[in-house]
Amino acid sequence: YLRGHVPMIGEWLALPLAREAGSSEPGDEISEAFLYPAAERLLSRCDALWRIDGPSRGADEDVRRAMEMGLPVYRSLSEIPMTVHSPEIN
Repeated sequence: YLRGHVPMIGEWLALPLAREAGSSEPGDEISEAFLYPAAERLLSRCDALWRIDGPSRGADEDVRRAMEMGLPVYRSLSEIPMTVHSPEIN
């Protein structure tokens, strides 16, 4: 955020949607129906992807899709560029 970007994670969108649709826990059939489709829709609106370390089948799939879309994929915070919208830091 301090570099001028608004970070988003697919689960932030998918889990509340799944809960409203009747999901009782992450990983159940309803939540799975929302998780990857929501992440894919979100990615289609993103300018880049930051792949945080750690094993994740979904994150690896996001990287694959981002690369297919020609989006930059950053692998460390230091790689993420500042934007003209970066907030002033006091």
